[in-house]
Amino acid sequence: MTQPDTAANPAGADRTFQVDLRGLVDLLSHHLYSSPRVYLRELLQNAVDALTARHALEPDAPAGTSAGASADAFGIRLFADGSVVRVEDDGVGLTEADVHTFLATIGRSSKRADRIAEQRGDFIGQFGIGLLSCFLVADEIHVLSRSARTPDAPAVEWRGRGDGSYTVRTLPASARPRPGTTVTLTPRVDAGEWTRPARVHALARHFGSLLRHPVTFSDGTAGPGVAVNPEPAPWARTYPTPGTRARALAAYGEEVFGFTPLDTIELDLPAVGLKGIACVLPEAVPAGRRHGHRVHVKGMLLSEQAEEILPEWAFFVRCVVDAESLRPTASRESLYEDDTLAAVREALAERLRAWIARAAASDPDLLARFLQTHHLAVKSLAVHDDEILRMLLPWLPFETTDGHTTLDELARTHRTVLVTSSVEEFRQVAAIASAAGLGVVNGGYTYDRELVHRLPEIRPEAAVADLDPATLTAHLDPVDRETELAAAAYLAQARDALAVFDCDVALRTFQPASAPALLVDSREARHERTRSQLAREQEGGLWGDILGALRQEAPRAQLILNQLNPLVRTAVAIDEPELARTSAEALYGQAALLSRRPLRPAESSLINRSFLDLLAHALRKDR
Repeated sequence: MTQPDTAANPAGADRTFQVDLRGLVDLLSHHLYSSPRVYLRELLQNAVDALTARHALEPDAPAGTSAGASADAFGIRLFADGSVVRVEDDGVGLTEADVHTFLATIGRSSKRADRIAEQRGDFIGQFGIGLLSCFLVADEIHVLSRSARTPDAPAVEWRGRGDGSYTVRTLPASARPRPGTTVTLTPRVDAGEWTRPARVHALARHFGSLLRHPVTFSDGTAGPGVAVNPEPAPWARTYPTPGTRARALAAYGEEVFGFTPLDTIELDLPAVGLKGIACVLPEAVPAGRRHGHRVHVKGMLLSEQAEEILPEWAFFVRCVVDAESLRPTASRESLYEDDTLAAVREALAERLRAWIARAAASDPDLLARFLQTHHLAVKSLAVHDDEILRMLLPWLPFETTDGHTTLDELARTHRTVLVTSSVEEFRQVAAIASAAGLGVVNGGYTYDRELVHRLPEIRPEAAVADLDPATLTAHLDPVDRETELAAAAYLAQARDALAVFDCDVALRTFQPASAPALLVDSREARHERTRSQLAREQEGGLWGDILGALRQEAPRAQLILNQLNPLVRTAVAIDEPELARTSAEALYGQAALLSRRPLRPAESSLINRSFLDLLAHALRKDR
């Protein structure tokens, strides 16, 4: 950084910031731009904006499009042979005054000039720092330009160096016969990865495949060069039939994203000049995992990871869009969050809803494949969208005691649809509830319990209730009095053995007979018992007082033994106290394992101990 001239700036006078260009380039490379490769995007962007300004100045000039441009159409030409990288355009060009104003002043953009301020929305870049990105791969930038604004304007040469110095000189018009600008870089040795001919060509296609101006690339070995963007975007082309169009869009989605879409959804928002496609993923993705979307602004690739273009629930699609009116951030690698982006996000969400509605109304096979793969995404949408709820809730699959089925089918066969609050509760009761003829839905998965409770909004005749232990035990048959009296001694031993787990023991009959015992417990009850135990252990003191104030009378767990099971009938007849206790502990441990809930350390210890005790008893008996 240069030192200020104190003589020229006496005390109290305004001063001008001094800029260390090397430090600024380092800042750009580490914090603004994601990779040195963006240098080519910035050069392409400047060329496109220069062409846009040229066409504003000369509306009748030969514009051409990305495909089929005439030989004299204004365009962009790239050249890379390993020793230099050159980008040439037929744009508006620069005068000597423009060079001093825009190339030598960091942060000032020609797009801010008064003459084109009203057309600012036609330009991709607006920040005036793009040319600095070239210092990520070169120590010197050479610019040769000739303005189209002034007839017979001379050519102007500007050389900028990474140390912050630059030179400007005026050259005869013959130095550049046509208006436009040529930027030439001599790459540093360590920048070869980004400036080799093959890489430059690949980067040009990556960033500029949808640009509306013709772009060609040459490595100096063959002809005038090859087209970087030989065809317009696939949604901008015409096709002989709708089927041909659909297949072409699907093929483009597969080329871009690497998967064959389950379906493609055309996106068209004329208000912001947005067109593109959404590709429905053929495989399920974890809930909440947001894919990046490929966003172009005026044809230039902005980002491949633009999550913000769609709402969070739309994680079943990946989009590629091109928009006119979305605003990029300073790095031009993401979108600026403003009212326009919010409106676009909502409008695209409505397009996805419309596609789901159309599939539900006219393509049941597609809807079935979609729901089979992405039911979780649709459930997340249905929770917040009443229209989707009414349309698709009857079609959505749920885990129930009747297998994986829809709520519609479950409601037809059961007067009341019961729903558990957790996966473990469902697993505890599924077999017994099914044998008892109860229709129970596993409400432990994300969104499921809330959606089941909304079933009456769609089917007013359907009744929905939470499953609680009382509901289940009411469907278990009591044993006769004689059998209960005969088992009383065993049940007392069992209750004493399991008192440490706050567990009661009862004898009932239920199907299936292969189930020896059912452990009826809830997560909330276990948490309350744990809190009560902590309060007892911390009796006295602030923490104990707090836990005591929160303590409620927690319902006890209940181990229900099945009298229809042969093992239980043998166990309740045991008259040896220690063996009775051990068998009760073993039955409790097996029921806890079948519930598939996390075991507490004391329960794991009990299972091991009871197994070893029963094994030891069996070995003693065999002697």
